[in-house]
Amino acid sequence: MIFLSFDTEEFDLPCEHGVDYDPIGQGMEVSKYGIERILDMLKEERVWATFFCTTNFATHAPEIMERILKDGHEVASHGCNHLNPQPKDLEESKKQLEALTGQQVYGYRQPRMFPVSNEELERLGYHYNSSLNPAFIPGRYMHISEPRTPFWRGKVLQIPASVTPWFRFPLFWLSLHNLPMWLYKRWARWTWQHDGHFVLYNHPWEFYPLKELKGLKIPYIIKRNSGEALLERLRELICMFREEGGEFWTYEEMVQWRKSMDEKAKKMG
Repeated sequence: MIFLSFDTEEFDLPCEHGVDYDPIGQGMEVSKYGIERILDMLKEERVWATFFCTTNFATHAPEIMERILKDGHEVASHGCNHLNPQPKDLEESKKQLEALTGQQVYGYRQPRMFPVSNEELERLGYHYNSSLNPAFIPGRYMHISEPRTPFWRGKVLQIPASVTPWFRFPLFWLSLHNLPMWLYKRWARWTWQHDGHFVLYNHPWEFYPLKELKGLKIPYIIKRNSGEALLERLRELICMFREEGGEFWTYEEMVQWRKSMDEKAKKMG
């Protein structure tokens, strides 16, 4: 099982580095460009993914949201305002996205993978939470005591981003930018074969040629292999998994599969 996801948000990265930048005006154009490229490629490769959307993005790009659904992908919540998430966003984003799409929203990912109340997620009827990068990285992603693979917390399935077995090297978006592709594929294959699944997340703005944006203080490790180069890296990864028998699932499909497996285990036990 391969789980691709995209944190579909307004491009606010320059604001994090103290740049006077408008995420809705200027930033939306960057994100829209990137997501169109992603959707084109996924359609060409006949692959489905989960799009974690902020309501800021969704309300300013209804035509993109319509295409995501038309192409058969899943829409989940990424809060309201990516730059300044609030506790109320769990409920407000779910309501707005469901009103906009006409479909139920089952999943949540907190901006920047920050912690989120599992009790509140459960109360609001979310099925899964993908706000965990269980890596061995000092700082935001230092979660070595958390499970590496999906686990239940109450009635909400926690779906962590993939990290390698043993030394927990993160195989998230920055690794896809910066590792030699032969090494990234080797570790991705190892993790997939060891765990039985692989979970990757990216952002639409990564697929914009970020080197063309001057004066925005974007770190080199983010600009490196952005735009078309990253799109081709992702395509190469998709082709590797497909050639080796990998199947691409949405996150809600993972939840339903886990529930069915748990039911079978109960009947057998």
